Parts: sequence; C-alpha cells; structure tokens
Amino acid sequence: MHNLNIVLVEPQIPQNTGNISRTCAVTGARLHLVRPLGFEVSDKHLKRAGLDYWDKLDITYYDGLDDFFEKNRDGNFFFFTTKGRHVHSDVSYPDNAYLVFGREDKGLPEDLLYAHPESCVRIPMRNELRSLNLSNSAAIAVYEVLRQWDYPDLSREGKLTRFTWDDQEL
Repeated sequence: MHNLNIVLVEPQIPQNTGNISRTCAVTGARLHLVRPLGFEVSDKHLKRAGLDYWDKLDITYYDGLDDFFEKNRDGNFFFFTTKGRHVHSDVSYPDNAYLVFGREDKGLPEDLLYAHPESCVRIPMRNELRSLNLSNSAAIAVYEVLRQWDYPDLSREGKLTRFTWDDQEL
C-alpha cells in the first residue's frame, strides 16, 4: 500500500480546494490543508466542487507550515513551483510522498524553496505565462505519481451500462 499526500499551503480559492479534494477522494490520496485558508471550510463553493465525496476524504488541518512539518517529519517532500529546477515527470516519487503546493497568488515561500532545491519540481509550460491553475497542477502531479506506482488500488477498466465490452469485436 502506497501513501500519497497532497498539501495545500494557504489555499485562497475554495473551488480549487474542492476540485483537489475530489481528486484526493477518487485516488485515495490524503489531503493536508495548511492555514490560514482564504475561505471557510463550510464554504458552499468548496462543497460544490468536492460534490458528494467529502465523507471519502482523509483530511488534516494545520496551523501554519511549522505545524505541518513538525507533524510530518518522516515525509518525502516535493515542492511544486514555477521556480523549480526539475521536471515533475523526471523525478521518482517514493512511498509517503508529499506533493506540496502554494497559494494561488503567491506560490510557496522562496525561503522554503531555497532550503530544498533538489525537491523543487516544475510542470513545464510556456515561459511568458504565469502558471497553471492549482487544481489542474495537483491533478497532473497526482496522476504522474500514480502512473509511476502503476495505479495501485485504482480501477483500470470502465463498464458500459447497456452493453458489455466482451460483445464487441476489436
């Protein structure tokens, strides 16, 4: 069994956090929210984006980055940032990986990135554009890790409602 952790540091937009929570629910990743948050957890936009998966989430809240690192000392941390020196898909993600994402408007603190240069990863994009949406970045990152781990415990085949795949000639 692999442990995958998604960490949102001071997220500001409830819809992004809701979308990421849904990604966590369907993949079995644990969600870590580092305060202060830019919204109330009861925010209707947050709940709407996560839909009916809230009871499927493993979610933990922290009172700042110091609290987060104090309680997760044994993690393998990867800091997703436009300032990263390594491409996200060139990195090998071990068990107990923590994919750490910063605020939508500021990203992660530069002193944190500077202290961990080998753990800073980047999703390639055009230079003249600022960044991807946070929930899209998290989904890309989660599925790259799961691809490397051969999609543990995830369904690989869908089912039709009116037909069976066995009846189709390929």
